[in-house]
Amino acid sequence: MDFSRSAQSTVGIEWELQLIDQDSNDLRQAAGYVMEQLEGQEFIQAEMLMNTIEVTSGVHETIAGCIDDIRIGAEAVRKVTDPLRIDIATAGSHPFANPAYQRVTDSARYEELVNRTQYWGRQMLLFGTHVHVGINRRDKVLPILRAMLTRGFHIQALSSSSPYWAGEHTKYASNRAMVFQQLPTAGTPRQFEEWHELEQFTTDLQKTGVIQDFNEVRWDIRPSPGWGTLETRVCDANTNVHELQAIAALIHCLVDYYSTELDEGRELPTIPEWYVNENKWRSSRYGMDAVLIVDREGNQEPVTDTVNRMLRNLEPTAAKLGCLDELSGIYDILELGAAYQRFIEVANRNEGSLDAVVEHMRSEMREDKPLPPAFTAPHRKGPR
Repeated sequence: MDFSRSAQSTVGIEWELQLIDQDSNDLRQAAGYVMEQLEGQEFIQAEMLMNTIEVTSGVHETIAGCIDDIRIGAEAVRKVTDPLRIDIATAGSHPFANPAYQRVTDSARYEELVNRTQYWGRQMLLFGTHVHVGINRRDKVLPILRAMLTRGFHIQALSSSSPYWAGEHTKYASNRAMVFQQLPTAGTPRQFEEWHELEQFTTDLQKTGVIQDFNEVRWDIRPSPGWGTLETRVCDANTNVHELQAIAALIHCLVDYYSTELDEGRELPTIPEWYVNENKWRSSRYGMDAVLIVDREGNQEPVTDTVNRMLRNLEPTAAKLGCLDELSGIYDILELGAAYQRFIEVANRNEGSLDAVVEHMRSEMREDKPLPPAFTAPHRKGPR
């Protein structure tokens, strides 16, 4: 399995957006029409469900360059959706939409996924942020992947935005993470030491009919051989551009930091697979209140303590990559709370109304920043 040549620490972003009816706050199955109107438009892709549009960036050296593309893509979508009374907004899940009512894009790839996975395939009403970072040598990919797993679920906690599922308060910060791992090739990655082990793993999956190509391995962090990148996929979709660029900057800095450590001959950190799995669960359940395992000796620390120390350590890397301002947005998450915390507080202030949560999602998208929870006048009488 070849790994494409890529300049070190180039970066790209994928952001999955929800199509939300302005009158009902429910999802609209309008992606087919939207994509027809935007045929040939840069930075826009169809996704698995007809309620989703993915806005992407090109390949850049800076997070700022990616965000410029994201804004262009989002504005192009709005020109089509505004006359339809559709807003674009997003989070890891929609608070009350029923997964059973969502239509799948007309694609053999997605149809086969649902046919094979049945009930769980039909539950994939999920929205994420994916960040690709270029790796300049194939032999660095797996060590960096293993190192990223020591901090990947701190990133998940910071981005968690899916406490509600089909109208229920799940008590999870990221219910998306719990649902998505039900797919047979999703979840935490295998920790291979050598590239040939990954190649054999892929060959075995293909031989036994589990996958047709490696892109169907949907790990939380995975190599992307066709792009020559490491793709971090642990994040719930960020609800606004400010947090999108902050999370992307954190991932960009971590990958570059670990790459530089390898170049300078230093060993990268690792933790055992069962620690990784435990961290994923703790992060999904408790979010910013989680206490995660931080090293192979089993030492544990609150997420906020680790993140604060990590930000200080990454400042030189952020300066080198030109994303100090973007990275500082993580401090705003620490101060205001992650999106799931804001959503829960919005619901509490509005008698449990999930309409109010969707209104808050829409407001954060419009304002391009996280907003403090407040009372929101609902479209309907009483809470949904």
